[in-house]
Amino acid sequence: MNTLSRRGFLAASAATLCAAAVPSLLMPVRPARADGHKVITAGKRVIEVKGKAANVFGLHQADGSSGIVMNAGENFRVRLKNLIGEPTVIHWHGLTPPWQQDGVADISQEPIPDGGSHDYDFPLARPGTFWMHSHFGLQEQLMLAAPLIVRDPDEAGQDVQEVVVLFHDFTFRDPQEILAELKAGGHDMSAMAPAPAPEPAAGGGHEGHNMSGTAMPSGQTSHDTMDHGAMGAMQMSGQAAGQMGGMSHLQDVQYDALLANDRTLDNPEIFSVEPGGRVRLRLINGAASTNMWLDLGKLQGKLFAVDGMPVEPVEGTRFEFAVAQRLDILLELPKEASAWPVFAVQEGGRMRTGVVLAAKGASVGKLADMADEDFPAVGVNLEQRLRATKPLSEKAATRKHTMMLGEGPNYVWTLDGAMHGQDKPLAVASGDRFELTFMNHTTMSHPMHLHGHHFQVVAVNGKRFAGAVRDTVLVPANMGMVTIAFDADNAGKWALHCHHLYHMVGGMMTSMAYAD
Repeated sequence: MNTLSRRGFLAASAATLCAAAVPSLLMPVRPARADGHKVITAGKRVIEVKGKAANVFGLHQADGSSGIVMNAGENFRVRLKNLIGEPTVIHWHGLTPPWQQDGVADISQEPIPDGGSHDYDFPLARPGTFWMHSHFGLQEQLMLAAPLIVRDPDEAGQDVQEVVVLFHDFTFRDPQEILAELKAGGHDMSAMAPAPAPEPAAGGGHEGHNMSGTAMPSGQTSHDTMDHGAMGAMQMSGQAAGQMGGMSHLQDVQYDALLANDRTLDNPEIFSVEPGGRVRLRLINGAASTNMWLDLGKLQGKLFAVDGMPVEPVEGTRFEFAVAQRLDILLELPKEASAWPVFAVQEGGRMRTGVVLAAKGASVGKLADMADEDFPAVGVNLEQRLRATKPLSEKAATRKHTMMLGEGPNYVWTLDGAMHGQDKPLAVASGDRFELTFMNHTTMSHPMHLHGHHFQVVAVNGKRFAGAVRDTVLVPANMGMVTIAFDADNAGKWALHCHHLYHMVGGMMTSMAYAD
């Protein structure tokens, strides 16, 4: 049983050094330099899942702790050692470093060879719940991921217990074998659900599925001025949607289990809590491809941050939780000594995992790994309710672009009609207020992630509102549209991709390049 001090959870981590200068080319792999770095080792490990041993990867410090904890205002001074037996590179998801320290193979740095190491050094400007994961091949499916928590020193006096949970979807199968089956036409078409009808955009909406991945014209600046080719693609997608019966496709991969901090509900992690106390849940959906619902059961929670960024509090017992997103939830525990499970449940099904918050002496009963009912598809209902407490300043967009999300035969996924490797970087200039609209021509939702920036959700299906500031947003299937706005204030070349791992590897990735 893990016991966490209610006052000790904000203890500082010491690390100070000036930020590294940004070189002009891809950051080469270099030997470790000086002492004083926090050392994270990417290594091999064995965990037990449903009574069977599983060989996976992990990211740990020397004391065995998973991931890293620092304070805002410090420098992210980290040495990454690679001992997994193959090259790797780790992305610091949600942080905004100089671009060449972002940890993306072929965009910001060369992969780190097995046995090698690499140093990172940049300032941590914002507190929040972030995470780290491989950005090389399919290693993320093999659990090469860990929490990355940046605490706010101003919160050090708060009497709140912190509980960090990283959720993952687990398979005993080789991810390369799974990808090969998907490319051979192995979509799990049993995992289908009625697509929620999107709210129509201004001037009317279109529903459908575009198998061609037709792109907007190069340099297009508004989704209100699409050419005949784009309109033809929308008409084609409408026909395809009719053939699909208006269905959305929820899962590509059938998993053996969902995990919470490496465990199933056969042996959940139990956090010792104080009756009547306050608990801050820092929850990370680190799944490769599974959108989830966070289910608090009998507890009522107050969601106050998403993707590490504060929002006006939303109270509830269930919260939508797409791939790569994070939820910070405050709990006021009941005063009786009891045990309270916290579940994460797959969308469109019943498979679940979770942890248990238990008062001293409370009985923890057997927990089923299946919910009592099917949970619906994760959508944008919560997204449309969220409001940032620190929104972007009022400013007219200086650049707009509509990006088409498409798919094709043999498990091809595209952005603006191109697979990664044949794509053209999205152009941006320092000082731009950029509005980017994702239009989804596929039968699957896509958690879209922009590196190096935080953006504000400003429209869903054409309806404008001042939504959450975050780094990953779910774009609904069947002509769903989401518009984000961000300030171009971190020059470099940045990855932009779907965070469904197999979609990204299947081509749904591009980059955004500053002209200056």
